[in-house]
Amino acid sequence: MRQLRSWAASVCTGFVRACAVLVVSMLVPAVWAGAVALGIWWGAGNPWSWTAPCVLVCVGTPALSRPVCRMFRHLVARWTTTVVPAGYQEAGPVTRMSTGYWWNGFGYERTSRDALLDQKWRIRLRDPATWRDLRFTAIAPFTAGAVAVLPPAGAATAVLGLVRPEPAARAIGLLGLAVALATAPYAWRCAEPVAVRFLRASPAMALAHRVDELTAQRADTTVAQAAEIRRIERDLHDGAQARLVGLGLSLATAEKLMETDPDRARALLREARAGAATSLTELRELVSGISPPVLNERGLLAAVRAFALDSPLDVTVEAELRLRLDPPIESALYFGIAELVTNAVKHARATRARIVVSRDATGLVVDVEDDGRGGAAVRPGGGLAGLRRRLAVFDGTLEITSPEGGPTRARMRVPCGS
Repeated sequence: MRQLRSWAASVCTGFVRACAVLVVSMLVPAVWAGAVALGIWWGAGNPWSWTAPCVLVCVGTPALSRPVCRMFRHLVARWTTTVVPAGYQEAGPVTRMSTGYWWNGFGYERTSRDALLDQKWRIRLRDPATWRDLRFTAIAPFTAGAVAVLPPAGAATAVLGLVRPEPAARAIGLLGLAVALATAPYAWRCAEPVAVRFLRASPAMALAHRVDELTAQRADTTVAQAAEIRRIERDLHDGAQARLVGLGLSLATAEKLMETDPDRARALLREARAGAATSLTELRELVSGISPPVLNERGLLAAVRAFALDSPLDVTVEAELRLRLDPPIESALYFGIAELVTNAVKHARATRARIVVSRDATGLVVDVEDDGRGGAAVRPGGGLAGLRRRLAVFDGTLEITSPEGGPTRARMRVPCGS
């Protein structure tokens, strides 16, 4: 009985999925069929009988190609967990120049709206993925669509045949029902190989996209390094350096007062000793901010546990990792965890947090969850955007799920051969 219910569920699910694949595959052919029907309805004597259908096909096909491909990728990812990267070219920033014109990477425009519109269409026309999508809309009806039509066609044949009294019609209806039941669990599965074969980026496109990513990562790394150097210089100048200068002046004054005013000299020496201790503490904090000693000496897990003990939140650390990673990867993950927990304290008003470090088939996974009010998002120039760029250097990713009201879940994933 259980097997029968399972088979019935697979038939129903497969039938619905096959219909979805059929509808998505046939959207563009439906536009073509509508254009032909419009031309026939107007008649040969009407001058618009061929002009309007041509315009409809030429405009409707490019307009629908990208949404159709996106729907196809979404269905495949939802049903099979196979993610087919889109590979579309990303638009660069639009910058206002000193002359008042806006530069979009291709030319100058008077307004930002014109610059964005011009950039959008230039990228769309020059992007090889646009022509790949057009090719897919022509291939899908004869591949995935041709197979996915079997269950609904069989069901329609069964309905039309079984309602008629003729034995031949009923036999055809039973045959259609058998075809629908037999093909429903499998007809939609052809969508995955078709999408992987015809929707994935070509090697040249993937290489160009990778080069763009590496160029952007190099620029981000350069900017981040420059900002970090400026921060260290500022901290040294405003903190330890100023205290050490004051320490030197106090010692020089104490040396002059040693014989004439010993009490005053001893007071200055006590202040100098306190200033030296404060400077040492500031230097240790600065070094810890650059690279915590416990991270270098004992590894990521020990550093995360030490950070959790110092955090104002009630932090639980669960770890399955026992191996040491490369220092740059450990540093990126440690400061990523610190950024997420700090955000939970400052912005989410959380009281508890949970950190889970584990491994899967692709690499190292770090999950950070808090019970705050949620609403976290990756914004340009924000801390989460910087964290995502830092992980991207190692081909890592950052996924944020933070609905309003919480909780916030962040997942950092870094490929790791070990």
